[in-house]
Amino acid sequence: MANAHSHTGHDSHDASHGSVKSYVIGFVLSVILTLIPFGLVMYPSLPKALTLWIVLAFAVIQVLVHLVYFLHLDRSAAQRNNVIAFVFAAIVIVLLVGLSLWIMFSIHTNMMAH
Repeated sequence: MANAHSHTGHDSHDASHGSVKSYVIGFVLSVILTLIPFGLVMYPSLPKALTLWIVLAFAVIQVLVHLVYFLHLDRSAAQRNNVIAFVFAAIVIVLLVGLSLWIMFSIHTNMMAH
């Protein structure tokens, strides 16, 4: 009788673990996404506002690289609940930080006007 659980095929648990190649790609991308903004800040050659936007863009890309290559979040059915939880948490954090800054700016503006 043949073994029903063969070790030669991939099962659903293998999809959640990264390979060495995946981790190396993630590491190399992370280093590149760190060195470029670091270089722009240490050796300023662009206007400060543009440098800030570039650093912020690289930070967002870096978060996405970490999510995909290290936390293995993707659009597969197996990861759907994790992605939904992450998106919900991100929305809550953006709302909390954004609204808190808005309230503090509003209070500061109203207090300084009198």
